[in-house]
Amino acid sequence: MTYQEAVEKINSLLVFGSQPGLERIGEFVKRIGSPDKKLKFVHAAGTNGKGSTCALIAAVLAESGYKTGLFISPYVLEFRERFMINGEMIAPQTLADITERLFPVIEEMKEEGKIITEFEFVLAIALTWYAEEGCDVVVLETGLGGRFDATNIIDTPLVSVITSISLDHTRILGDTYGKIAFEKCGIIKEGGTTVTYADQKAEAMEVIKNIAAERNNKFYIADTSNTEILNTDIKGTEFRFTRNGKNLDLFIRLIGEHQVKNACTALYALDVLRKKWLMIPDSAVKNGFAKVSFPARLEVLQKQPLVLLDGAHNPGGTAALAKALKKYLDGTRKVGIVGMLADKDVETALSVLLPLFDEIIAVAPDNDRKMPPETLAKIVKPYCAKVTPIHDLEEAYHTALSKTGENDALVIFGSLYLAADMRRIVVSD
Repeated sequence: MTYQEAVEKINSLLVFGSQPGLERIGEFVKRIGSPDKKLKFVHAAGTNGKGSTCALIAAVLAESGYKTGLFISPYVLEFRERFMINGEMIAPQTLADITERLFPVIEEMKEEGKIITEFEFVLAIALTWYAEEGCDVVVLETGLGGRFDATNIIDTPLVSVITSISLDHTRILGDTYGKIAFEKCGIIKEGGTTVTYADQKAEAMEVIKNIAAERNNKFYIADTSNTEILNTDIKGTEFRFTRNGKNLDLFIRLIGEHQVKNACTALYALDVLRKKWLMIPDSAVKNGFAKVSFPARLEVLQKQPLVLLDGAHNPGGTAALAKALKKYLDGTRKVGIVGMLADKDVETALSVLLPLFDEIIAVAPDNDRKMPPETLAKIVKPYCAKVTPIHDLEEAYHTALSKTGENDALVIFGSLYLAADMRRIVVSD
C-alpha cells in the first residue's frame, strides 16, 4: 500500500459514528493489541488552546530527553502533522504500512455492524506507532469534546489538562459553558491530577472544579499571577514565570496574551509531571518553549505588507484574535479574508472581530460544511460595510493584497480548513 492509497482508505471512513460512545473504538484497539496499555499520556481537552498547550508540553519533554509522541487534531498543512515523535512527522510509508495492517480489522468489524470512524482509525494508527516506537510519554489532544471522544479510551493519564472553554460545536456538546465543560471534563479520570487554564468563565470553572473533586483528583489552576510579560510584539512574547521564589525567563514565538496563559497552563502541567518523577530541567523548558511555532496561530506569513494567518473560528478564538489585533496593530489599516463553516454560530463568533477591519473579503473553505461567500457577506456587512464575496481563494488573496498598502495588514482568519489552503497560496506566491 502506498501513502496516497492509505490516505484514501482513511478518508473513505465516516467522519462521525452513528451513535456516541467508546465501545467501538475500545473493542477495535483491543483487537489490534491494546497499544494504549503500553503508553503513558498527557491528555488535553478544551475549546481553544489545546494545540498550542500540547505542542509546548511535548517540546519540553523532548528537550528533557524523553521520546515524546504528539497527537493533534485537526492538522493544518499536512495529514501527517497529526502524528509526531520529538517534532518529526510519521514517515509516509510507515503510515501506509500500519494502515495496511489495521484496515482488515475495520472491515471485520463492519461485517459485524460495528462502524469505525475516520478519527477512531487515525487514533489507532497513532497509538500503534507510538507503542511500536517505544514512546516514553504521549501528549494526546482530544478531537471533539472529551467524554465520548475516541482518545478517552486511555486509562488515567499522568495529567489531564483542560484548556480554555468556549462556545463551539454547540449542537453536539451543548449550548452553555457549563454543558460544554461537562463534556470536556470527561477526560478527568478517578484518582488523577487535573490542571486547568485559569481564565475560564465562572460557569465552566465551577463544573471543572466539581468534577475534579468528585473524581478525587489533585487539582491545579494555572495561576497567571505568577507571570510577568517583559516584552511582546508581533514576533512573540518574553515573559517571567515565578515558581517557589525562583524566576524563569521564557520566550514563546506564539503571539497574543492568550498564548502566555496557554504557556502558563503548560508550565503547571510540567510541574505535575515533575512530581511524577520525570526529570524536566529549566533549560529544557526554555529551549522547548522557544522552539515551538504553530501554523495558523497568529502566524506571520509575510512582513511587508504584514500578512497574518489565524484559525479563529469560534467566540473564544475570535475574541483572542481581536484582543491581539488591538494590542499589536492598533491604528493600522486592516484588510481581512474570512471563511467559515455553516454549522458554526458565525455571527456570534465574528461580531467582536469584524468592526476592527476596514475591508473584508468573504470566501468559503474547501469543505462540505462551508458557508457560501454570499451568505457570509450578509453576516459581515452590518459590522464591516466594505465586504466582497469571492469564490476562488487565489483570486481572493490577490484581490485582498491589492487593497493592502505597504504599511497595512492583511489578516486571514476563520476555519482551519481555510487556513490550510490560504497558507499554501500565500507561501507559494
